[in-house]
Order: sequence, then structure tokens, then C-alpha cells
Amino acid sequence: MSPIPERTLNPAPTYYYTGYCPQSGKLLRLPRTQEVEQIARDLMAELSQDNRSTREGKMYGVLLVETKTNEHYSIKAFSGLLNGEAVVAGWVPPIPGRDRVAISEAATLADLATMKQELIDLDRTTEREQYRSLTVEFTAKLEKLAIAHRQRKAFRQQERERFDRLSDIELAAALDRLAAESRQDGRERRQLKQERDAILQPLQAAIDQNDDRIRQLKQQRKIRSRQLQEQMHDAYRLMNFLGTSSSLRELMPAGIPTGTGDCCAPKLLHYAASQGLKPIAMAEFWWGDGETGRKIQGEFYGACEERCQPLMGFMLAGLSTPSNLDLSIVYEDEYLIAIDKPAGLLSVPGRTIDRQDSVLTRLRELYPDICIVHRLDRDTSGILLLARDKVTYRHLSQQFEQRQTHKVYEAILGGKIELEQGSIDLPLWGDPADRPRQKVDFNLGKPSLTKFQVLRQIDSYTRVEFMPVTGRTHQLRVHAAAPQGLGVPILGDWLYGCQADVKRLHLHARELSFVHPQTLKRVEIQTQCPF
Repeated sequence: MSPIPERTLNPAPTYYYTGYCPQSGKLLRLPRTQEVEQIARDLMAELSQDNRSTREGKMYGVLLVETKTNEHYSIKAFSGLLNGEAVVAGWVPPIPGRDRVAISEAATLADLATMKQELIDLDRTTEREQYRSLTVEFTAKLEKLAIAHRQRKAFRQQERERFDRLSDIELAAALDRLAAESRQDGRERRQLKQERDAILQPLQAAIDQNDDRIRQLKQQRKIRSRQLQEQMHDAYRLMNFLGTSSSLRELMPAGIPTGTGDCCAPKLLHYAASQGLKPIAMAEFWWGDGETGRKIQGEFYGACEERCQPLMGFMLAGLSTPSNLDLSIVYEDEYLIAIDKPAGLLSVPGRTIDRQDSVLTRLRELYPDICIVHRLDRDTSGILLLARDKVTYRHLSQQFEQRQTHKVYEAILGGKIELEQGSIDLPLWGDPADRPRQKVDFNLGKPSLTKFQVLRQIDSYTRVEFMPVTGRTHQLRVHAAAPQGLGVPILGDWLYGCQADVKRLHLHARELSFVHPQTLKRVEIQTQCPF
């Protein structure tokens, strides 16, 4: 642990690790603050001096904690192994459990390696190679014979066409000769096939025997691997701040992705809970060579959705978190609220427990009856309107449905376009088999209309205003990226083809105007574009 010197940094969180407490059902949050980000950057500076840390890219994490004597320290962790080692001085140790199955793991891995080598050998047998070579050879012979037979058949047909000049006796003799030739062709073909089968069948029998063994080995490997994983998942026990411990299998009964329990966040939180330390803030970042998932060295990342996020609710249980909405309210009265939604936050909660944090769930902490009038994509920032009662909700929803509102979005496109302004009229359809992606479909799509105005060209990018007339899912994103539209995706829109390494989707709902359901006056709301 490292003591934290006095710092005067902006305490405003830049991200929250969130999860619902399994006991209370409350949303728990652990922030990533500028202070802990600075601690992380100090660690990056240390890693930059060690060439070994760049050989294998991985996630690193730091956790700012408070002791029982109110001292603040930082602890650090790495995902997986560091230079081939699980335990490294100065770093949080792995979650206990793996050591309990170390002997069983070593024996299983040795058996799996032996099985793998046998599978390789079985796939490279002499019989298999001979069968492949002879099959090609006999196929060529049969094709050559077939060509010769077709030529002879054609010649016989030509002869038949001249038979009208023959006598009955000559005709009978000629037909018998042609029939004999045809039968001879058939015998030649059968003989060659019999020769083929006599040679290939013993080889096929040996191959079939090998294939049976291959299937047995693969099944054995699958069973042994599953058994080892189950042993390890039962052995890994995580502790939370209630003092409760639970195995990975208990926490993720539906299935446990490979590597769960070896990530930074679970390591840090488990260690803090087991040592009686109170978490204050946490930050995770990527360091080293890049990753196929677009991880960038030195960038901060949140909890991974597959391995870490499902554990967060349990691991944060016992923390007392203040009720802080962390939402910028740009308009509020007794009937409605408009907030400036940050990118990365859902408008409404998702279907799974790890996707419950949203604008709606946060505001319902203060306003239990609040209803969301429309939605923004998770990665889109900007004005989001909510009603505080059912009557207001119905009036505002009607305005959106009848296109009586006026919306202006600001975006940066990942390239240049030739047009200065215009309209994009392309019907959109969401394929149920390819969610959440939308596409242009002139048969199944719903009418979708967007007006646009270029604001300025910046290097190889284009800043534009979008004025959507309709409000389809991903409308602006598809209209920008589609070849029939602008043909250039919005910067940061990896779903629709942007390849740039940027932190966010560059799309912001900048302006919204509507008629107030009570005053009947037009309300115009504007926000500052954050990019």
C-alpha cells in the first residue's frame, strides 16, 4: 500500500462502478475520481520505465482506500499474470482459491496436453494420408474412364444413325456388337470401382477406428476441462464489505467466462474487504500492446461486462454510498425535468441485473413516479426529457409522436462530405437476428427523415447539425453511415463502421423545444456540446 499525499483535485467522478446489492436491492456505486486517476497515471509512469510491462498488454487497477484510523492509501493490481507470476511483491495477491486446486490443476493440464498430442498424431496417420492420396488417384482414373466411355457412346450413336441402310441380318449383328461394347464399358467401370473399394475399405476402417478414438478423446478433454473449471470456480471465494463470502459458481450460476476472478476490480475489492479497508475510489487502465477489442494504452476503462460487472453488486455490498444522482439538470419545474445525459449512461435500465444503472433509475431515487418521455442511445449525450406525473407524460409523448417537437443534434463525422445541407430520407428496419443494428430497407423499413447542415470542416472531419423529423432507433447513426445517406459514420460509432480510436461516440442532443403541457408556452432548452 502507498500513502496518498495531499492533493487538491476536482473530486467530481468521471465514472461509476455500479451494482445492485443482492441483500437490499439498492444501487451501489464506487466512483472513479480525478484523484484516483492521478494515482493511476503515476503508476503508468512507473510502468513506462519497465520494458517488461509493454510486452503483454493487460488491465491494471488502483484502489484508493481508507483505513480504520482514517489514513488514505492506494493499492494496485494487475489482471491475470505479471511477467508470468501470479504473486508479485507490492501488488495485491490473487484471490485465494487457485492454490487449493494447484496439484489437481497441474495433473489435469498434463493430461490435457497428452490428449492434445494424441489427437494431433491420430489426425496425421499413414492410413489417412494414403486414403487421401489414393482417393485423388482413383477419382482421376474414373473421370478419365468416363470421358473415354462418353466418346465411345457418342461413336455408337453415330453408327446407329446409319443403320437404316443395313439388312435385317446386318442390323441385328451391329446392334449385338454395340450392346457388347456398352456392356464392356460397364464392366470396366465396375472393375475399377471394385479395385478402388478393395484398396480403400481397409484404410477407411482404420480411419474410422481413429475417428472413434478422436471423438472419445475430445469428450474426455471436455469433461476434464469442465471438472477443473468447476473445481476452480468453487475454490475461488470472494468477500464483500458485509463480511460475506461466496464462490464464483454461486455468484454466476448461469456460466462463468474464462478469467473471471483474475481481473483487477475483483482482486482489489476482495483484498480491501478482507483487510478491513474502505474503498474510496477506483480506476482501471490498459497498459502494453494493443488488444483486438480496441484497448488503448493509457486509457481508462470501466468494469468489463462479461467477467466483472456481474460481480459488482455482491462485491460492493456493505458499502455506504451517498444518494448522489450525478446528473446535470438543465431544466426543472413541478411537472417535468430535462437532464444533460452523459455518454455511456443508459436512458432506461436494461434487461440484465448488470445494466440497471440509468437516468430513470437514478431519478426514481428522488421521484418515484417519474417517466421518461423519449430515449437517447447509451453512447449519445445530451438533452433527455422526463415527466414527473402521468398527465404530463401523456401530453409530452403525444408531441413526440406527432412530431411537434424540434430537436437539434451536433455530431462529428469521421471524414469529409461534399454536401453542405440537405435531407436524408431512408427507411430503417431492425433485423431481430442482428440487434441492436439497424439498416436501410426499402421493403420492411419505417419512414425515417433527417435534415442536416454542415457547420465546418476540421482537418479530415466534418462537424454537422442533424435535425431529425422522425425518431427511429439509431436514425442519425445509420443516416450518416449508410452509402445512400452521407456515407461517413459518426466519429466513434464502431457499430456502423468507424475505425478511429476515440473514447466516445461524437453525437450530442444539443437542443430541444416543445410546448409545456401546463403553461402552453414553448420551452426551448440548449446545452453545450462536450466535444
